[in-house]
Amino acid sequence: MVHFIMDAVGLLDLSQAHINHGGTGSAQYPPAMMLGLLIYCYATGNFSSRKIERLTYDSVAVRLLCADTHPDHDSICKFRLDNDALIKSSFNEVLECAARAKVLQVGDITIALDGTKILANASKHSAVSHGHAVEQMQLLELEVEQLLQKARDADSTPLQDGLSVPQEVKRRTDRLAKLKEAVKVIEERAKERRKQELADYEAKVEKRAAKEAATGKKAGGREPKPPEEGPRGNDQFNFTDPESRIMKAGSGEHYEQSYNAQAAVEIKSRLIIAQHVTDVPNDKQQLEPTLAALSPVVQSVETVLVDSGYYSEKAVCDVEANSQQQAALGETTVLAATKRQRHGRSVAELEQRKDPPTPPPQAPMSEVMAHRLETQAGKQIYAQRKQTIEPVFGIIKSTMGFRQFMLRGKAKANLEWTLVTLSYNLKRLFHMGAQLAPAN
Repeated sequence: MVHFIMDAVGLLDLSQAHINHGGTGSAQYPPAMMLGLLIYCYATGNFSSRKIERLTYDSVAVRLLCADTHPDHDSICKFRLDNDALIKSSFNEVLECAARAKVLQVGDITIALDGTKILANASKHSAVSHGHAVEQMQLLELEVEQLLQKARDADSTPLQDGLSVPQEVKRRTDRLAKLKEAVKVIEERAKERRKQELADYEAKVEKRAAKEAATGKKAGGREPKPPEEGPRGNDQFNFTDPESRIMKAGSGEHYEQSYNAQAAVEIKSRLIIAQHVTDVPNDKQQLEPTLAALSPVVQSVETVLVDSGYYSEKAVCDVEANSQQQAALGETTVLAATKRQRHGRSVAELEQRKDPPTPPPQAPMSEVMAHRLETQAGKQIYAQRKQTIEPVFGIIKSTMGFRQFMLRGKAKANLEWTLVTLSYNLKRLFHMGAQLAPAN
């Protein structure tokens, strides 16, 4: 694989590589070598710059790639951080190579979308909730006042273990300043969340009113409640990586400090053609952003397959209504489960039957979507979703071993996820026996 990656990097445009033109500082290394080194090490499950540096001594393949030179971990980490544009362009160029090799179809394709939680480079124990932060601020303010009062009393009892009042006051005021900043960020996030929740609430009220006007009867079910103002008591802020979030992990029985990594996979080649990282725990609003991140190599998308976590009437309608105006999409149909589907099939589902009747033109999207998944054609194509996207995440997290970001902050997490998906694509092309060639 190391020869394949070296040859593939040789086909890429490296003009965007960041180079120290001043000629000062540490030794410089060829951008092709450094990019190939990162891709090969990520593809083989080595993500730490210090570990990659050790591999330049211990691994025969890495020594071959580096021509028996040994970039230090600072040079490796700096190259990774400084070359966001190069890594993004390389992601698209590799897909162009795959298209030229007739491995990747770029027109009228079917893609599967999903997201997976990747641990942030921060502990959830470094986080504080809004309710706890407010309590701690009140306690710290009281303790600071008590310490200042002790300093004013000439006959006060001295502190034990050589501690001084000024040091204890400074320690508490520093902590208080950090908590105030955390509360400020949490409150700003709560305002942004309320804007979205308010828009969803108004849409539900409008839909309910339209239904009542059409039927002349009061709509059943509970009336939608307006969203509450202000932060919730369990809203979190992490001091190590403030942009990461506490998210449900695994089967939803525990929580981890994470990012939500999104990917779109072309079902025939199983190559990743779109990817991005978000700090939103659920996928409800990720359908349009993920499609917007499609590589420019893609010419048109015929079908999009997503699970129930992505489904919302507004998102599906927007994608299908606007697809003709988006050059990368063409006329697109979304297939999404509107509720969780149980494993296995009942005896009734095994029996052969005709497709159900087509819903009327004014039928709600939920009814239209349910019909799409009940037809034989819809079932057949939707079955490819889980056997396409889920193995890709399995390879990335289990075979490659990428379960935690090395970099902190959402922008850097996006950079690293692009590098991970680029490495996955080249590894996939190698195992497919693709013959990559330069553009004519």
